[in-house]
Amino acid sequence: MDSYEKFISDLKRVFDLDLTGYKRPQMERRINSLMRVLSIPDYENFVIKMKAEQQIFNRFLDHLTINVSEFFRNQAQWDVLKEKIIPNLIKNNTELKIWSAGCSTGQEPYSLAMLMESSFPSIKYSILASDFDIRVLDKAKAGIYSEREVAGMDKKFLERYFQKKEEQYLIKDDLKRKITFKKHNLITERFDKGYDLILCRNVVIYFTEETKAELYKNFFNSLNPGGILFTGSTEQIVTAREIGYSSAAIFFYQKPDHQ
Repeated sequence: MDSYEKFISDLKRVFDLDLTGYKRPQMERRINSLMRVLSIPDYENFVIKMKAEQQIFNRFLDHLTINVSEFFRNQAQWDVLKEKIIPNLIKNNTELKIWSAGCSTGQEPYSLAMLMESSFPSIKYSILASDFDIRVLDKAKAGIYSEREVAGMDKKFLERYFQKKEEQYLIKDDLKRKITFKKHNLITERFDKGYDLILCRNVVIYFTEETKAELYKNFFNSLNPGGILFTGSTEQIVTAREIGYSSAAIFFYQKPDHQ
């Protein structure tokens, strides 16, 4: 076992943080650059430092994960979701079970709730929003965003679903109640079943190809027949056919109606 492998093993043992499914070269580069900034000479000392100082551990988590999120990210794809995907899903369903996997600071699940409320008001739905980083989940649950974070959003959504307080925008409680936030590790924890729509967008960038394939297989098994997986704009699933998906639109993968 080399020093990096031992470091990964220590992270699992000491912090219950499992990075085994992540691509080593990218992870190593990011970790080493942070160690240089913090003047920490080696992995062993890094573990000691993180254990002793919560602030250092938080810096590490921030550096490790790219929690970049925005409301209605890649608007054209949300238009497809609204105009084609959801209308097809509700043909045979009066209720939708939705999962935002890797929800980061909450913009994606709140965008989903706004879309459902404004365009499909008669449809019952539930949204599970999960992430393995408890700190971004706390921000998501709080639902407080800066002017910059809501820039570019449709004014009618801002007025209807947010409350402005000084320089901040607060998600209204009615919308918050539509979403359940939960800590969940996509690589190590089991998936619930029975979803009609799963969003996993801009999450798998640092996962190994094997981990990605396993993840997409697990999503497939979590979907109801006819259910849809919605991926990010750089995340085409190369093994989609092998797994059993068909294409519903670009970046929308469907589980067949009948298995």
